[in-house]
Amino acid sequence: MDVTAVDELIARRDRAFGAGAQLFYETPLHLVRGEGVWVFDAEGRRYMDMYNNVPCVGHARAEVAQAIGRAQATLNTHNRYLHEGAIALAERLVGLHHGPKIESVVFTCSGTEAIEVALRMARFATGRRGIVATDATYHGNSELVGGLTRTEHPANPQLATFPFPQTYREPTDAAAYLAALEGAIAALEGGLAALILCPILANEGLPDVPAGFMAAAAERVRAAGGLIIADEVQAGYGRTGRWWGYELAGLTPDIVVTGKPMGAGVPLAAAAASRPLVEGFRAATRYFNTFASSPLQAAAGMAVLDVIEAEDLVGNAGRVGAALKAGLKARAGQADFIGDVRGSGLFIGIEMVADKADKAADRARAVTVVNALKDKGFLTSNAGAAGNVVKIRPPLVFSDANAAEFLAAWDEVIGAF
Repeated sequence: MDVTAVDELIARRDRAFGAGAQLFYETPLHLVRGEGVWVFDAEGRRYMDMYNNVPCVGHARAEVAQAIGRAQATLNTHNRYLHEGAIALAERLVGLHHGPKIESVVFTCSGTEAIEVALRMARFATGRRGIVATDATYHGNSELVGGLTRTEHPANPQLATFPFPQTYREPTDAAAYLAALEGAIAALEGGLAALILCPILANEGLPDVPAGFMAAAAERVRAAGGLIIADEVQAGYGRTGRWWGYELAGLTPDIVVTGKPMGAGVPLAAAAASRPLVEGFRAATRYFNTFASSPLQAAAGMAVLDVIEAEDLVGNAGRVGAALKAGLKARAGQADFIGDVRGSGLFIGIEMVADKADKAADRARAVTVVNALKDKGFLTSNAGAAGNVVKIRPPLVFSDANAAEFLAAWDEVIGAF
């Protein structure tokens, strides 16, 4: 597709969606199909997808597509009828949580909805309203959930944030961040209902967290009468080489939220907790979602879990991701602007800085690297609190051979600087 055709499609998009709907890359891509870790543009050029966790078992996965097709061709309706599929999916999902007391599920259609359910569940259970998050997080787009995002929204006395914990920049000890967390809790109007966080702090840039922080933070939250909500939308479903990010973080949540990869493109998300918490929420709200807990969602969700387990994609993420991270760490000396390489499993962040000494965030460099990788056929993005972290998060079927191809392209891109 030539530049003129792309420009025309962008103009049509702006008219149809309203200008301002975000697109990736300086020259946006017009994608028409996908297969495994690959996506293809309108001219047939293929790109290795190093970013998308929705198709976690690979783009256009036949087993998932067939399950969705069978369900749609058989029955799809709202959830006020009995249906084996949705019940079985809920049972299977809670069975994947071994440590915390996770017993029951509220299905939704998006991560935003599931986070909203989790926050309301915590408020009903505790009788308090206050929510604490980090100062560089993202959990969704509703008015309540969006109010937590990077603290960009008008001040709300029932929402408070604290600096996200890290070891790359000062302070590097857990005590300083725990003190900030305590200050945020104290600042809330109406007491603490919950602390919500992604266990691996994905949107914050995947920082390495000071030793002991997560367990100590949970102690302080529970001492204040609050609950722990683990947002596993990005961290969960095997992404880190464990089923759940909270396992890696050493955190025991009261409520777990999952989303994006659950349905491989079918809108499916969930808030899971103990039966008393879930039933308390249902009694208080009579929650109903037309498209959640549907036969179609159940078919997609079960097919995704089948593939993950049959091919040990959790183990694959841990093994291939560790090798890829090691390869990138070994290359950290290639340039003075590569400040840090971190992450777990198939979720890796590479921090771009002005130079290694001052560690000043260099967003422009990250954007340049991301666009250069795209031009070589590898799709990543920039993220993190300052937008200066090159974000690598491929489908879980990503292989050693794929990693070798990417590292070769990485060497060429960095070498060009």
